Amino acid sequence: MGAMSVRTESTVPHRAGFACFVGRPNAGKSTLTNALVGTKVAITSNRPQTTRHTVRGIVHRPDAQLVLVDTPGLHKPRTLLGERLNDVVRTTWSEVDVIGFCLPADQKIGPGDRYIAGELADIKKTPKVAIVTKTDLVDSKTLAAQLLAIDQLGRELGIEWAEIVPVSAVGDKQVALLADLLVPLLPEGPALYPEGDLTDEPEQVMVAELIREAALEGVRDELPHSIAVVVEEMLPREDRPADKPLLDIHANVYIERPSQKGIIIGPKGKRLKEVGTKSRKHIEALLGTPVFLDLHVKVAKDWQRDPKQLRKLGF
Repeated sequence: MGAMSVRTESTVPHRAGFACFVGRPNAGKSTLTNALVGTKVAITSNRPQTTRHTVRGIVHRPDAQLVLVDTPGLHKPRTLLGERLNDVVRTTWSEVDVIGFCLPADQKIGPGDRYIAGELADIKKTPKVAIVTKTDLVDSKTLAAQLLAIDQLGRELGIEWAEIVPVSAVGDKQVALLADLLVPLLPEGPALYPEGDLTDEPEQVMVAELIREAALEGVRDELPHSIAVVVEEMLPREDRPADKPLLDIHANVYIERPSQKGIIIGPKGKRLKEVGTKSRKHIEALLGTPVFLDLHVKVAKDWQRDPKQLRKLGF
């Protein structure tokens, strides 16, 4: 009989900390966040810059609390907004306890991945985990080649991967294992958020994101990211019986040029109506209450380049 040790709850230190997933657009970051947290929090979109705000998902476990910070995509800046986003990204990276670098299994490592990896190499102290996503899309040979390529990439750039983990968030493969590997990299300490919190994003920001996601659907090619949404107010409607509440939400969809107004509104207002109907369903699911959504389209001239407008729109 070999010796055995029984670890009771009390001997395992509780850990709590922040992690962020990075990777080029469509690398599977949001899907992974949702799989770990177990509910839809981040906004999935295959264009860069749609997750503008730091949406955090929180993974509660008996031994740990992992807070996921979702940074906007890092990209070569072309505008003031681009530069500001990149600063936000670098600051976030240096403040979190662990960084997960997502690389899709079904695509060879490209210039976009190298650019991000190069930036990661500059952040020395933070442990980095390479996460190979979408493993359900490839065979084992392709996966093995990708794991080797990532190992090699780390060597070239002087990044020491704390782990290299293949996952499939869609097939829910290895997602729990990923959490097991991230937890030991967190500092010891009590939970940072009360149990039951899934995200600490203010509801208004999440509501704005849902409207923005619905507004972008179908017009991405014409207006890739010249849409900003600001929720002006969210108020419970007065004189409603307690069992039939209604939340009034007034929101403005900002575009850069008057010519874009027609694209968003559509013939006879059809598109805007669809945006309203679609986002309202998501908002009601998020907030768990019936909603009356009042949407207006406004022009904020060249808001992507104007610091005053950017501040007003919350960037």
